Amino acid sequence: QVQLLDSGGGLVQAGDSLRLSCAPSGRTSNNYAMGWFRQAPGKEREFVAAINRGGSRTNYADSVKGRFTISRDNAKNTVYLQMNSLKPEDTAVYFCAAKLAYTGALYTVSSQYDYWGQGTQVTVSS
Repeated sequence: QVQLLDSGGGLVQAGDSLRLSCAPSGRTSNNYAMGWFRQAPGKEREFVAAINRGGSRTNYADSVKGRFTISRDNAKNTVYLQMNSLKPEDTAVYFCAAKLAYTGALYTVSSQYDYWGQGTQVTVSS
């Protein structure tokens, strides 16, 4: 069983930056492809970014491409989401997710993931 602890959210102004962290406990994250999703009030959960188990491949939603960066430090068992140039429309609860992976694939669909964090709130004021 993998438990994910995501953290780093907060209240910021438009144009500011935040870095979210996701630290799996129990089993190492090295065998897992990881992703970040977000859900705004009244909206469906949407894909934000994904990284494969080795960290060699990443994928981003068009809405965050060029502003957000997903990365992982397998030595620390931690995945990060660096968010720059934040916009009010980025306001949402952000969730990290993990999927046991035996290849270098990455995953962009929420139903593909096995484990989820509890979420961390990001609020961007204009």
